[in-house]
Amino acid sequence: MGLRMKFNLILLAVFLVGFGVTGWITNELLQRNARGEVVRNAELMMETALAIRGYTVNQVAPHLQLQLLRVFLPQSVPAYAATETLNVLRKKYPDYSYKEAILNPTNPRDRTTDWEADLVHAFRDNADKKEIAGERDTPTGRALYIARPLQIKDEACLACHSVPSAAPASMIKLYGEANGFGWKMNEIVGAQIVSVPMSLPIKNADRAFRTFMISLFAVFAVVFIVLNLMLSWMIVRPIQKMSKAADQVSTGDFAIQEFSELGKDEIGVLGASFNRMRRSLQKAMQMIEG
Repeated sequence: MGLRMKFNLILLAVFLVGFGVTGWITNELLQRNARGEVVRNAELMMETALAIRGYTVNQVAPHLQLQLLRVFLPQSVPAYAATETLNVLRKKYPDYSYKEAILNPTNPRDRTTDWEADLVHAFRDNADKKEIAGERDTPTGRALYIARPLQIKDEACLACHSVPSAAPASMIKLYGEANGFGWKMNEIVGAQIVSVPMSLPIKNADRAFRTFMISLFAVFAVVFIVLNLMLSWMIVRPIQKMSKAADQVSTGDFAIQEFSELGKDEIGVLGASFNRMRRSLQKAMQMIEG
C-alpha cells in the first residue's frame, strides 16, 4: 500500500468521524433552536390572549354595564374577546389556534375535546402545576401546545356561573340553563390552550442542516484534492525520484543528476544525505576498481 493511499485512508477516516460528529451536533442544535422558536411563538400567542382578556375586563366591560341589563353581550366576556380576536388571526394563519377549553362551558364551542379534558384533569390533580407543554399530531402536521389552568379566582365570575337563578336573564335567554353552571370558587374549570405548528421551523432547520452538510462536504472535497496535490508535489514525487535513483546507484549507474540541497525541510535533508551517499559509494567503487 502506497504512502498516498495510506494518507488518503487516514484522512478519509478522520473526515467521516468528524462529519458524523459535526452532523449530529449541528442537527441537535438546529432542532433545539427550531423548537425554541415554536415555544416562543406559542408563549407570545398566550401572552397576547392574556392581554386581550385584561383589556376587555378593565377597559371594555365597565362601559357596557347598562347595555348588559337589557341584552347579554358576549363581547364583554374576556374569554370570548380573546378567542374571537385570535380567530381573526387564524384566517391568515389557520394552523395556529387558541382555545379556552372548559369542561362545562356556557358557550358550547368552548367544550373540551378528549385530549383537552385530559389537560384540565391534569391541572386538577396537581394544583401546583401552572403550565403543561407538549407535542401532538394534527391533520396539518406536528404541533406544539402550551396549556395553562383556568381557575375561578374572582367571585364576580360566580354571578354568571353559580346557579341559573343568579345569572343575568339576558345570558339565560341566549345560552339557556343547561350548561355553564355549578362552578365553585378556586375550582379549575378549564384550560387556556395555544397550539402552534412545528412544520415550518422544523423544515427550515432541516434545510439549514442539509445546506451546512453539503457545504462541509464540498469544503472537504476541495481540501482533499489540495492536500493530495501538495502530497504528490512535495513528498511523493521527490521520494519516487530518490527511489528510482537509488535503484540506479545500486546497479552501479552513477550517471544521475544530484538532488537539490536548497530546501531545509525533511525532503531537502534527505536529498542532501542521498547525494553524500551517492558520492561516497561512487568513490568507493572507483577505489575498488583501481
